[in-house]
Amino acid sequence: MEGSYFNLISQTVEFPQEGFEVIEDELHFNGINLMDIIEQYGTPLKISYLPKIGQQITKAKRMFNVAFAKTDYKGTYTYCYCTKSSHFSFVLEEVLANGAQLETSSAYDIQIIRALAEDGKIAKNLTIVCNGFKRDVYQEYLCELINDGFENVIPVLDNMNELNYYEKFLTKKTKLGIRIASEEEPKFEFYTSRLGIRYDAIVDFYKNQILNNPKFELKMLHFFINTGIKDSIYYWSELNKCLKVYCDLKKICPELDSLNIGGGMPIKTSLNFEYDYEYMIEAIVEKIKHLCEENDVPEPNLFTEFGSYTVGESGATLYSVLDQKQQNDSELWSMIDSSFITTLPDTWGISQRFILLAINNWDKEYQRVQLGGITCDSMDYYNSEAHLNQVFLPKPDGSSPQYLGFFHTGAYQESLGGYGGIQHCLVPAPKHVLIDLDESDEVVTRLFAKEQSFKSMLKILGY
Repeated sequence: MEGSYFNLISQTVEFPQEGFEVIEDELHFNGINLMDIIEQYGTPLKISYLPKIGQQITKAKRMFNVAFAKTDYKGTYTYCYCTKSSHFSFVLEEVLANGAQLETSSAYDIQIIRALAEDGKIAKNLTIVCNGFKRDVYQEYLCELINDGFENVIPVLDNMNELNYYEKFLTKKTKLGIRIASEEEPKFEFYTSRLGIRYDAIVDFYKNQILNNPKFELKMLHFFINTGIKDSIYYWSELNKCLKVYCDLKKICPELDSLNIGGGMPIKTSLNFEYDYEYMIEAIVEKIKHLCEENDVPEPNLFTEFGSYTVGESGATLYSVLDQKQQNDSELWSMIDSSFITTLPDTWGISQRFILLAINNWDKEYQRVQLGGITCDSMDYYNSEAHLNQVFLPKPDGSSPQYLGFFHTGAYQESLGGYGGIQHCLVPAPKHVLIDLDESDEVVTRLFAKEQSFKSMLKILGY
């Protein structure tokens, strides 16, 4: 085993770790032997391990409950899933089964809500936080939903003019939220978020347009920053500004009782990932309680909108190495049986790194490689990991194909790359397999989607 791929990984990072272990030189993901899945379905292959979604929701709820208990926090906690991270029915069904509420960001999200309601999977008392810049069709669907009796739909105002539409078309008293236009991190190319209403305009806007309007009650202030929830001066500074607005509003708006601290809880994209979730949540809760006490206002009910955190770690994308090409003295290419542009658009679009591990041959020697997709695009490659700045895989000996996997890829990939449409170089989208546990904790798999057919693409192209 000396000089083996197993030794490389175990000496570079703490291994095994949660979700990953090696048994008889084969990688297991959340207890699932991936070679068994590959032997049944082949590669390229996307998999979704559904129990992980519920585990993430349960973990966040537990951490907030513990933080509330430690700080004697008097408010309640509501976990929302932001649907834009993954709109698939199997994700939404798992989310709802674990008691999460929903956050939307587009008109078509509302049609998903309608479909779930028609199937009996949600009730009209589900909390639905509606974010985003809203075109007329989005506002129209929202009004229809509220007028139809969905009592906990909360349109979060992204701009002041949005209120005019609701004034005209809503027939029921409606709960509202206001999104704060937070300042961006100093390294950004602009200073203030394009979304939301400026800090210094919110109180006057409430006084002039909401306070005396019997159609509306302001229930929620919404705070979100693009960098996510981090232990940084920037995050704490923006949270302080948000809490000042909340306290100022609360003093003149008794019905205001909720603070939405948005999303951005990170997920593990490297085996060296370190993030103290418990500390951050407790520190946020403690900060909110402290500033509310200083301003003599009750602490608010807290909402979060976790998307990638909910679904990201449930996903993996598996490939096989078709061949190797030594293109010069230092660059050895392992060619995979798909395209990164098709299957992992984050990797070439924003240079996102994921956890990359060999699936088999952990007892073999390792070698440095570049991973190449099979398209002719020069950007169709992957050659560095977050913790190594290069890629290593077992050295092939001809005895078995080499398989590899990218892990925690469950969020945004289909949203960015498209699902079921025209793919780059007409490389088909891979099969997608769902993995679940039955009542006896036995593994159950089912094929969610076959590999995309040439006929489906030709039809779109007009052939």
